[in-house]
Amino acid sequence: MRKIHVIGIGAGDPDQLTLQAVRALRATDVFFVLDKGEVKSDLTRLRRDILEAHLPEGGYRVVEARDPERDRGAGGAAYSPAVGDWRSARADIYERLITQELGEDDSGAFLVWGDPALYDSTLGVLEEVLARGTVAFDHDVVPGISSVSALVARHRTGLNRVARPVQITTGRRLAEGFPEGVDDVVVMLDAHQTFRRYAEEDIDIYWGAYIGTPDEILISGPLAEAGPRIEWARAEARERKGWIMDTYLLRRNPGRR
Repeated sequence: MRKIHVIGIGAGDPDQLTLQAVRALRATDVFFVLDKGEVKSDLTRLRRDILEAHLPEGGYRVVEARDPERDRGAGGAAYSPAVGDWRSARADIYERLITQELGEDDSGAFLVWGDPALYDSTLGVLEEVLARGTVAFDHDVVPGISSVSALVARHRTGLNRVARPVQITTGRRLAEGFPEGVDDVVVMLDAHQTFRRYAEEDIDIYWGAYIGTPDEILISGPLAEAGPRIEWARAEARERKGWIMDTYLLRRNPGRR
């Protein structure tokens, strides 16, 4: 039976791959890469750099396909259906790649940024392909170093404080309000810099963009002071590269005076 490895490759640094991930790379015949267009060609190049760093002897194929566009303007009640349509379009591509590019006894792999279990669609898309029943395959998952872990490591801090919870959420959710009973919040997928809503509160921010890559940017400090610097750095980086991937930790200090 065909075998699929879903491999977490970390936030961008080839050194972040685990030994388990390297073993999975070496057991793969075909690597599937979804191309996000010329603007994000860096992401495809980084994947190839990772393969060349850990598989210098070659002996594998890389098959690229164009990632379907997602309706990023959909909001409110339309958001979930729009994501569902995008995932189904991805499932069409995955199904074609596995069927046409992978022999019955071959192994293929999807290289997932960060960790496949954290805000990534690959596992859900593969489950949809299996549910269709048109192609059979076995698959396993190799965990990776997430951008969340890399962020706090680069800032030399922890995710949580003693006996206190931490929550990972999205910018869309943060816009609805700070999570109740939680003072340490990691925010991902925030295209609108939602942290600005909390600039008047006593909050520290630990922000990072392009974490683990040569373009990495790190800014931290009290939100009222660091927020404007983040806005400027984010705008400049997005203008220069055409895209941005960033993550941040908000740390509220209710007892500090």
